[in-house]
Amino acid sequence: METTMEHFGQWGFVLIWSILGSIFIAFVPFYKKSQRKPASVYIAFMVAMAFEMFGIPMSMYIISWLVGTKIPEGVFWGHTLVEQFGHLGMYIGTVLAIIGIILVVLGWKEVYRRYWSKEEGKGELITDGIYRFIRHPQYTGFMLITLGMLLDWATLSMLIMWPILGILYYRLARREERELQQQFGESYRQYMQQSSMFVPMPKLVKRPA
Repeated sequence: METTMEHFGQWGFVLIWSILGSIFIAFVPFYKKSQRKPASVYIAFMVAMAFEMFGIPMSMYIISWLVGTKIPEGVFWGHTLVEQFGHLGMYIGTVLAIIGIILVVLGWKEVYRRYWSKEEGKGELITDGIYRFIRHPQYTGFMLITLGMLLDWATLSMLIMWPILGILYYRLARREERELQQQFGESYRQYMQQSSMFVPMPKLVKRPA
């Protein structure tokens, strides 16, 4: 266990990982107060992972104290379930994180160019590209990135925060959809019928006549 824990206490890596992991939060708008809560939880998620991956494995100490025994590697410290599955969780998590990053970038690119950068009331309803399949690719991307982190290095705090993050993004997406219905009316309601909210579902997609 001593050799496995040699990489803890590297606070420079904690800082670097926290910054790199949180940088994609720049790909969401912050012109409304309601959009800051999910962003705060997402950043806290990244900091918690960095803290326990490179700093101190607090989850291991807390659980060990509660149950009265030292928990093995892969259970709240180290790569998730590494003794049972090796580094499979890390590989799957990396793939999910890459997919999430792609969704965040693709979504931000179109919505910024055609909606956020425009004056109020002059933004365009985007229904093509990635938005043809899902209405909130950036939120899906953030959830995939954080899920990938969980599969790689699950901690107690991350397991608590991940469902909270999902609820906050769901509520934010619903709020945004109500506002877009007010702005674009029937056009947006038809778009909602032709696309899914977070998970691409091709059977729901209808090609325009």
